Amino acid sequence: MDQYKEDKHLFDKKTPNSEGINSKDSYPTGVLPSQSLRELISEKIVFSLEDQIDESQIQPASIDLRLGRHAYRVRASFLPGENYTVMNKIDALGMHKIDLEKGNVLEKGGVYIVPLQESVSLPSRLSGIANPKSSIGRVDVFTRLITDQGIEFDRVPEGYKGLLYAEISPRTFSVIVSKGTKLLQLRLRRGSPRPNDTATRRLHEKVALVDSKYTDKEFAKRIKNGVPISVDLSGEKNNGIIGYKAKKYTSLIDLDKVNKYNFEDYWEKIYHNEKNNLILDPYAFYILVSKESVTVPPDYAAEMSAFNPLHGEFRVHYAGFFDPGFGDPSGSYAVLEVKTYELPFTLQDGQTIARIKYEKLNKKSNIVYGS
Repeated sequence: MDQYKEDKHLFDKKTPNSEGINSKDSYPTGVLPSQSLRELISEKIVFSLEDQIDESQIQPASIDLRLGRHAYRVRASFLPGENYTVMNKIDALGMHKIDLEKGNVLEKGGVYIVPLQESVSLPSRLSGIANPKSSIGRVDVFTRLITDQGIEFDRVPEGYKGLLYAEISPRTFSVIVSKGTKLLQLRLRRGSPRPNDTATRRLHEKVALVDSKYTDKEFAKRIKNGVPISVDLSGEKNNGIIGYKAKKYTSLIDLDKVNKYNFEDYWEKIYHNEKNNLILDPYAFYILVSKESVTVPPDYAAEMSAFNPLHGEFRVHYAGFFDPGFGDPSGSYAVLEVKTYELPFTLQDGQTIARIKYEKLNKKSNIVYGS
């Protein structure tokens, strides 16, 4: 990590207070919007040790993170723990180093660690949370963020100053990635606000966060640890198609190439049946859709819970961020990336499958979803 040593002054410098990102129309806590992220970049609170951060990386309430020039194949997933860096663990668990400058293959079932181009030097009240980009979740590439001395995945603690890393494990398709490929996105949060069911109920009364079949009063009672959404297995929206199941044996997917591949080479269609259900095969990967349409107001961000054992032993998404303005004002359906393990599991049409938690931005974003 010679580059880290050469640029160590960027981490050791006194971090700007960055309170200037607050203004009269802002709140003291909340997720930071696009214009605040740009200010953090200009202040070198978020910066790159390699290529300059590009405007295309800035989303309504997150920053896209890019892979660096090398990947490390490791024997097992890990968290560094309080006393170790990621490179300490790679030295112990690493198998070989892979050059990503011109692209390279990450094999299905392998575990890889990639230093990211972006690094952070956060002040005390600023923290981060990461999630895969939606395009990555759709192809069953399991990826999450790690920090040095990290004790949790996908979390950047307050005051963290250092490098960021991606753990990558393709689950269904072998993939090609390159230096600069964007797999993860980072949200930054000021303070420690917690999603509040009471506040979410009030927001639903004002905005109608989902187009539920229940009355507002009935639905308010169902908001617990987030807004519930159910799975649509009726096929009414898509001429009987209820979803898609990934094929087991396919060719490579280059994650930087869009609209290149034939759908039929990678997916099989799943159709509605008379029982209005779907039996999930263990370890198979499915793309399904919510029964309710979802709305995220432009001054809010949202996140879907990935796994809730109270709903069943399955994972319901890989990419759970919803941008400010998603579905606003008429609602859009949520894509569900579903996978169960060990046991087959039966889903019924209209069954609650996930919950979405809403969090206020500390100010309204200058850009919204789809803009």
